Order: sequence, then structure tokens, then C-alpha cells
Amino acid sequence: MTLLSSIEETKARTSSAEPPIDRSALNQDAFRRMIAIERKRTERSGKPFLLMLLDGGNRHESTRMQKALDTMLVALQAATRETDVIGWYQDQTIVGAIFTGLVIDDKASILNTILTRVSIALRDKLTFEQFNQVSISFHFFPEEWDEDMSGRPSNDALYPDLSQHDQRKRALLNIKRLMDIAGSLLTLIVCLPVLLAIALAVKLSSRGPVFFRQQRVGQHGKCFTFLKFRSMYINNDHTAHKEYMTKMIVGDAAEPLHGKGEKVYKITNDKRITSVGKFLRRSSLDELPQFLNVLAGDMSLVGPRPAIPYEVASYQTWHRRRVLEVKPGITGLWQVNGRNRIKFDEMVRLDLQYAKAWSPWLDIKILVRTPGAVLKGAY
Repeated sequence: MTLLSSIEETKARTSSAEPPIDRSALNQDAFRRMIAIERKRTERSGKPFLLMLLDGGNRHESTRMQKALDTMLVALQAATRETDVIGWYQDQTIVGAIFTGLVIDDKASILNTILTRVSIALRDKLTFEQFNQVSISFHFFPEEWDEDMSGRPSNDALYPDLSQHDQRKRALLNIKRLMDIAGSLLTLIVCLPVLLAIALAVKLSSRGPVFFRQQRVGQHGKCFTFLKFRSMYINNDHTAHKEYMTKMIVGDAAEPLHGKGEKVYKITNDKRITSVGKFLRRSSLDELPQFLNVLAGDMSLVGPRPAIPYEVASYQTWHRRRVLEVKPGITGLWQVNGRNRIKFDEMVRLDLQYAKAWSPWLDIKILVRTPGAVLKGAY
């Protein structure tokens, strides 16, 4: 049965005396796991899915609401395909349905078809009062992300497993936060003379502010103001970098490293960089102000490199997980495993590996390896 099959078939199924196909509704944990699985399946296949949520209302009348929700589950069984997934998005509160394997040419048409089918099924099973209290929301995956990433571009409804993951690891996350605060404060205090010297050198070497501020994409796609020591001349055109990053994401941006035959995935001989900026970048000292971002809670000591919004707009669907699952960091697996010498896809895989295997002990091991990576130089 296709999603655009005739509505008359739905009428016949819902009005028939025969019981609906026996498809037990998944509980909350199982249903939310299915959302995560469908996201990964979409990342591989490119075929989107649609999450539909039905809230029966009447929370002050729990018994009546429960009966209405149970009836809604039966109605959904009759109005959906056997390949679709039905269950509790929120136990005994919100019913969900995942419509899988969609071919979307016209979202409005698909939404209208599904809404019509579900409405017919609900009207047949619910009273007029109950039907009027049902609220329905639709959520397509993948979402449409663009360069204007103000607020949070990711849809919370499509990522319930991420919040559950944070809840399960709350104690470890508290340890990580304490490590971030202690490590940042200690570094800023110890490096205060260096910070002041760099600030003076930046100010005297070229016109402009000491700090470079830029919008970066943090955890869950939420943007924040990212700090570095300014290493470029002011009023630069960032078009060249944007074009380069677009090429890098598709794996077509390697550049030779000073005639050594080795290639790096970073713009070399960038004329926008000041003489002081070249030293700061090579030594990674330009990144010291990021410890202020860590103190503010926008970043962590360890995590993926924070992305620029126009980079994220060029991401493939599976790339986006690197800006959703964990906070960005000053250092990470990418930095200690080759840095600018590895391809973008490999960098993303390292970020996802970190998100999956993260623990305070892993953070400590990465922090211990970071000075060695810095001494090798950042090209």
C-alpha cells in the first residue's frame, strides 16, 4: 500500500466490523529508539520519514484522556501501513506514528493525504468532543538547515533519544562540567601573562580588535559567539573560505604543504593572515580565549571542532550528528589524530566515535595527548 492510496480504502477499513491488524504499540523507550534508528536509516538511504504526534488533551481528566488515547492507537492501526511504526512518544500522554520510506515530491500533498486518512479514522473511533481536542503535529526528517541558524535549527521532537542519553549520563556530564570549569580557570590564571602579551602583540601588529568573534554552531545546533585572538586583517571577504569549506566537505580540497608532497585540508598561504597571526595559528595560541567559551558552558575542553553556520548548511545529513550529540571542544580526537591532514568525512567519523565512547577518562587521555599534537604545529 502506498501512502497516496485512496481514502476510500481507509473508510472501508475503519468502518468494517473486522478488527484492525494486530500491531502492538511500542512503549516510549522502544518508540524513541525507532526514531533514532530511522534517522540513521535515512542518513544512509536518503529516503526521508515523517513523524506524526497526536496529543489527546484533557490532562486534568486522566481516565477519559487514557481511553481516548487508547482509541487513537486503534484508529492509527487502521489508517497506517504495516511498514509504519506506531507507539507511545510519551507514555500514556502522546501517541506517535513514523511513516517510513517516503518519496517526497510535494510535502503539502503528503501532509494533506496523511491528515485526511488519520482524520477519517479518528472521527470513526472518537466522540465529537474527543476529536476536537486532538492536536496533531508533523515533523519531517531530515530537516532543512540553511546558513541562517539563529536559535536552534534542529527539531527537538526528532531527537528525544539525545535528551534521554543526557539524563542517563547526568552524573558523568556533571563531572565533565567540573573538569571544564577547573581546567579553564587554571589555564586562564596560569597563562594570564601570555594572554596579556598576545593581546598587546595583536593590537600593535595591525588595526582592529584584539579578539575575533564569530557565530559558531554548538550542541543541538544552537549558535553561540566564538572567541579567538584575531589573526587576520579586518574587513576580510570570507567568500574564499566559504567556497573552500564547501569543497572540503565533499573531499575535494587538499592542498600541498610547503612543497613537501604532503597534503593538508586547510587553506595554505592565506594572505588575510597577519604576521603575528601566522605564529598564533601555528602554535594554537590564538585559541586560548576559547577557555572563556568553556567557562560560559558553550564549549567543553574536549569535543568536536565548532562549525561555522555556512559549513553546516553544506553538510550531508549524517554529518549533522557532530553538532548535535555533544558540545564542541577546544581539543578532540580529530586534533590528536592528524588534525588538518585528514579528510572531512574521517574527521566527522572521529567526532561520532567520540560521542559514542565518551567518558571522563577518554577526555583525560585526549587532553594528555593534546600538547604533543600542538607541538607538531597546526598548518
